[in-house]
Amino acid sequence: MKQHFHRAIAIFAAAPLAIGTPGWAQEVESEAPQRAAKPLAAPSPVPTPAKAPTPAETSVPVIQPLPGTEEEVAPFVDLTPVRAWPVADAKALLRVIEGIGAEGLFPRDYNPAELKAAIAAGKGDALNEVASRGFTWLVEDLRDGRTPMDNRKQWFVVDPDPDASPTATVMDKALASHDIAGTLAALDPTHPDFATLRQMLAETPQSDKATRTKIRINMDRWRWLPRDLGGTYLLTNVPEYQLRLTVNNRIIRSYRTVVGKPGNTATPQLAEVVEGVIFNPTWTVPQSIVVGEGLGARALGNPAWARAKGYKAWKDKATGFVTVVQQPGPGNALGLVKLDMPNPHAIFLHDTPTKEAFTLDKRALSHGCIRTERALEMAMTMAILGGGATPEEAVAISNSREYTRVPLKKTFPVYITYFTMAEDIDGVMRSFDDLYERDVPVEESFAAPRQLKTGQRETDEAVVPIEDPGL
Repeated sequence: MKQHFHRAIAIFAAAPLAIGTPGWAQEVESEAPQRAAKPLAAPSPVPTPAKAPTPAETSVPVIQPLPGTEEEVAPFVDLTPVRAWPVADAKALLRVIEGIGAEGLFPRDYNPAELKAAIAAGKGDALNEVASRGFTWLVEDLRDGRTPMDNRKQWFVVDPDPDASPTATVMDKALASHDIAGTLAALDPTHPDFATLRQMLAETPQSDKATRTKIRINMDRWRWLPRDLGGTYLLTNVPEYQLRLTVNNRIIRSYRTVVGKPGNTATPQLAEVVEGVIFNPTWTVPQSIVVGEGLGARALGNPAWARAKGYKAWKDKATGFVTVVQQPGPGNALGLVKLDMPNPHAIFLHDTPTKEAFTLDKRALSHGCIRTERALEMAMTMAILGGGATPEEAVAISNSREYTRVPLKKTFPVYITYFTMAEDIDGVMRSFDDLYERDVPVEESFAAPRQLKTGQRETDEAVVPIEDPGL
């Protein structure tokens, strides 16, 4: 056990702080341009909700209700900063647009004919407006993804990239350097999967529309996430049923998972922060089980049975409200550990007393939370690397059978993602079942005209806390 943890610590200590990553380079005329390596910037902070910046040049026209209707239309904010465009830079932009299919996007979305006509007319206000608008739309889609929020089902990640790379700043940099293609290329996600998917798109025949669409869908999903996921993070791909602990995009540990059943208990997509490790957790049973399944009445009516199962139950005399809490122990619904990652969905990674499900190929069986194989090993690694505990202390805490929270001095981002085409834990690009049918609305959005962005950063879907760990 001690050797195992010392080896894990040595791997983390030896890992470089950053790695080079391919970005799409200067040549944009070909369908599958070559990519040049460039160093990464420092890891991005864990995503936190923020309002989209509004450039100083932004105008704010309000769309009035349609004549003859009483329906109010939400105001549309024009997010286009307008700059002076030299003809040479506008021509470079046109070449990017004409070759943007290699990036999984669609040239038609950026009005190449209009830009070509403006270039032919020469410098002036018309060229400035058309080129600025086309560049803005490219930035928005390359940086944030083309898919509208309404088509991102159960997507609750707030992307920090518009704050890190505001459109006006990106445009100013492109025009100052006269490197339109390179500046846009710098918006690419840094995760290796994105470059692999892009290469697959270049190699997939135009006739194979289904495969090309699936590649595009999953390229776009990478753009929904922070461009740089950070140096050390946990990432689970729900359709793969796998969790990985990753350092500089290299998998250090991987764990099988059990995820939410399709329907109301589907696991949402989140980006949260692991703030602590809870050993020997308690489980406050949700009222859907206490009342709906009669657990409260049974625990109160049969104290001996409740003790044997580890339940403590009590009833508020004034309100009649029954609370049931399962005490720490090997039979606890959360197992021996859970990661403390506060979020309004009540989703977390945890152990389970029932290990049999990890042997199944299809493991969409829980009520939303993510049961994790070898969760005790994972939690001890987090406590050692993030909480400063020694291997001996981590083992002692685990064996105490007492509720103990180890706060992390170094927190870790955790990404709960949904990729139906991705590299598996062995580094092989694979397709996975679309468990929750989330590919369909993305594909539908690709077939429709591009929607103008409104600056919306969060989904309008309701947050439904999932409290049942899914026994």
